[in-house]
Amino acid sequence: MYSRRQFLSRIALGGAVTFLALKDDALARVKEAVKTLGPGDSPEEIARNEHFWSRIQSAFQLDRTIINFNNGGVSPSPRTVHNALKRYLDYSNQNPAYNMWSHLEPNIEGVREKLALRFGCDKEEVAITRNASEALEIVQFGLNLQPGDEVIATTQAYPRMMTTWDQIVRRNKIVLKKVTFPVPLMDPNDYVKAIKGAITGKTKAIMVMHVINFTGQIAPVREVSRLAHSRGIPVICDGAHSFSHFPFTVKELECDFFGTSLHKWTYAPVGTGLLYVKRERIKELWPLMAAPEKMDDDIRKFEEIGTHPAANHNAIAEALAFNEAIGIDRKAARLRYLHLRWINRLRTYDNVKFMTNIDDLSQWCGLINVYIKGVDVQKLTDYLMNKHRILVIPIIHDEFKGIRVTPNVYTLLSEVDLFAGAMEKVAKGEVPEVMEGGKS
Repeated sequence: MYSRRQFLSRIALGGAVTFLALKDDALARVKEAVKTLGPGDSPEEIARNEHFWSRIQSAFQLDRTIINFNNGGVSPSPRTVHNALKRYLDYSNQNPAYNMWSHLEPNIEGVREKLALRFGCDKEEVAITRNASEALEIVQFGLNLQPGDEVIATTQAYPRMMTTWDQIVRRNKIVLKKVTFPVPLMDPNDYVKAIKGAITGKTKAIMVMHVINFTGQIAPVREVSRLAHSRGIPVICDGAHSFSHFPFTVKELECDFFGTSLHKWTYAPVGTGLLYVKRERIKELWPLMAAPEKMDDDIRKFEEIGTHPAANHNAIAEALAFNEAIGIDRKAARLRYLHLRWINRLRTYDNVKFMTNIDDLSQWCGLINVYIKGVDVQKLTDYLMNKHRILVIPIIHDEFKGIRVTPNVYTLLSEVDLFAGAMEKVAKGEVPEVMEGGKS
């Protein structure tokens, strides 16, 4: 029997839950769009279904005065995710010491379970972080590396992760070996061979990128993992650009550690990420911030960062639901379709070079790097923004250069065509101000 106070308290709590459950209809619209699809429609057929994708596009609230082709950096969230974030923040702010810690914070366990289901692992192997950099640095700094131990990475690893290794080199006196591989990578075996050639008896870890952020190259992570494990070496996978980008599970990668940002292709709020640690390796890995000894075997020790907003990680659940409603296989097919629409117009020009093997769809998806010979990459980036309001990212690497192009599911065909037309003029030499040595 409840007292009157207990009864009223439960009603109040129920009201809070009801408030948090209120949502806009963006997700419902996506689900309705899915219902219009035929049971036998392939992802490739659906990729061309503009009626379906118009529903997806309407789920975002955007500034379309700029064509955003830098979704690889950070993507806008659909309204259902952004509104959830705002609801949770508002509710937290009413009484954060109670509402946030007592009501919202425990729900991280539900988010953990959903992420694990998507990734194909146990929920006790998933920690929620603020981004891929934090997730990966937890691993890099958490390994018990001794002076003289060797770590292998590639020259195309993400700069922040290389900065981390460089600091560990200075502090722990380890040896960092950087290997190179061809760009574009026509044969994925060349990637594996490059890493194999650097392995010695002192190798203690190998770091690979699932999707190379400079070029969009999808690396053969599973083959590297099998090579490494045959020699007892753990593999760290930088998956900043792969999670929710195209279909895969951790079982297909066979890596020991995986870090990703959820504010890229998953469309979760900015400041959300995931760290996967294989169950048997949790105990051996030190957390970035101190945790009590009793948490040595607990994946949650990697979340010990002090007070943080529960709203951010709770809204991840909405992002996962949005992606599930679309279907990752359909999403990947659409991203490739959007790219091929402009790629096929530019590939006819001899002076245009792509930094991935565009004829092998298994090697790329939503991220492409393209270079036009004789063109200044920074000037081209500025021209596209200033003249056409198209946002791309210049990539200038020691081994290659070009512009990185990352459209998204909300991108319109007209926006792709505008980009293709602008690039064709450059390829034809009709925009002299972007040429190397030309006037800015």
